Amino acid sequence: MKVSDFIAEFLVKKGIKSVFELSGGMITHILDSLNQKTNINIITMHHEQGAAFAAEGYARITGLPGIALATSGPGATNLLTGIGSCYFDSTPAVFITGQVNRHELKGDRGIRQLGFQETDIISMAAPITKACFQISDPDTIPAIFEQAFKIALEGRPGPVLIDIPMDVQRFQIEPEYFQSEKEDCLEIDSIVLETLIQDIKLAKQPLILAGRGIKASNCQSLFNQFVQKTKVPVITTLLGLDTIGYDDFQRVGFIGSYGNRWANIAFGECDLLIVLGSRLDIRQTGADIKFIENRKIYHVDCEKAEINNRIKGCEAIVADLNSFFIHFEKTASTQLFDFPELWMNRINDLKMKWPDIKELTPKGINPNVFMHLLSSQSQKAKAYLADVGSHQMWAAQSLELGKDQHFLTSGGMGAMGFSLPAGIGASIAFDNEPVVVLVGDGCMQLNIQELQTIVRNNLPVKIIVLNNNTLGMIRQFQDSYFESRYQSTYWGYSAPDFSKVALAYGIDSKTIENMDEIENAVEWLWKDENATKPQLLQVMIDSHTNTYPKIAFGKPITEMEPFATPIEMEGT
Repeated sequence: MKVSDFIAEFLVKKGIKSVFELSGGMITHILDSLNQKTNINIITMHHEQGAAFAAEGYARITGLPGIALATSGPGATNLLTGIGSCYFDSTPAVFITGQVNRHELKGDRGIRQLGFQETDIISMAAPITKACFQISDPDTIPAIFEQAFKIALEGRPGPVLIDIPMDVQRFQIEPEYFQSEKEDCLEIDSIVLETLIQDIKLAKQPLILAGRGIKASNCQSLFNQFVQKTKVPVITTLLGLDTIGYDDFQRVGFIGSYGNRWANIAFGECDLLIVLGSRLDIRQTGADIKFIENRKIYHVDCEKAEINNRIKGCEAIVADLNSFFIHFEKTASTQLFDFPELWMNRINDLKMKWPDIKELTPKGINPNVFMHLLSSQSQKAKAYLADVGSHQMWAAQSLELGKDQHFLTSGGMGAMGFSLPAGIGASIAFDNEPVVVLVGDGCMQLNIQELQTIVRNNLPVKIIVLNNNTLGMIRQFQDSYFESRYQSTYWGYSAPDFSKVALAYGIDSKTIENMDEIENAVEWLWKDENATKPQLLQVMIDSHTNTYPKIAFGKPITEMEPFATPIEMEGT
């Protein structure tokens, strides 16, 4: 069997229904085999970075490795940002790059390049992948592909790269298929679990911190059972926003640098913290971590190095979350837990005192109010995808996510340009069901070409461009630390009329500028005749609208701007 035919059939056997790519000479064999030998949906993007982000969006929804292909040289290097995004946000993916023929590889020669577009993508990608393989022996293809899928999915998920010279792709091999062994559920010390049970019962103000690890380990239902059983209120990280529905009475809110003020205060006041699938990074805790050191913390993570890293003194439970939830349920099967009513009343009082829609008093449209109104009409959306910047935080603060709705954004990499192509991957993963893409004017211009991919595939992607004609989060930073010198954010920067751009691509569009236009605009997105097609809504936001609340850098997480002042310049 031809190697490229084997690769195509292997992907089918693994349940892959869609792959994302931008064609190039060094991957033509694989693309032809996918076309001729399978029914896999080949989604041609307009930039390899877009293909990588689309694969990430697909993977986050399906739980299967996202597949993106690119040719050698610039095609391969253009994948790197998306590869890094998968790595930092624990998303399984297999990236396949074409390479020049084996006889064109420079090897140990003291030259820069031998073959045209020859590039050592393995060395470049190694720090941001779980594993990299360059195929020199065609007969190793079956074993390497099986290993790549296993590595991408096991433990903390992440990306794997396979670089395949063109002459290897057309080689004839004997097909061989392997069956990966299922990992056993790891044992957890029962004494630690029994102590946790007693600490939950004794706690007056307990909290669960839910992170991306819950979705990454595909254990949402087990998490739901854990929350229902323990009756502990839940705060979420940015990437854990969709682990609990907005209307769930145990939901507290979103914490972190731009978290809901009431949730951050609750975070600071809790006497027991159970961390599930979060690494407690600086964007979640702030730079001053003294506030968190005076309470009992149980930290569950599959990577030992993530525990007691920044935050010391945690009770470490090194396990994947599936194992943790299964063992906890066995240990606590006969236990009953009381709902901390006084604590929840305190949290609800904080919500009433510090509502998210009153943090800003902007000219024109209040973006937090907009997010609430958008949510009220967007029940048909399977997912929201936020890009990076001010709009990302307004979305995290104020979207009303349904129990089964997903929220996807680029966290660790923080990559502008993520949401539009990732929205393509997510919609396709949902069998072409609608998703909402939330994107700022700056981010939109990074991968705007993928509007054509949406049109060509007739995807019901609802694109909301929050256009403040500036790079707002950095502009706010310049207000705080650079005496409002707006170089490259407001000065020397501009954005087009995205409504007109959308029309040029054949996408219906609207622009709104005032609060009284919001309700009709969000209804327009979901009218019967519109629900199944792409649309773009441009929402004009005043250029000086800030993102509040925001941790006053150098102070505890409970002290937030604009009511508290930073004591030092932000270092991150």
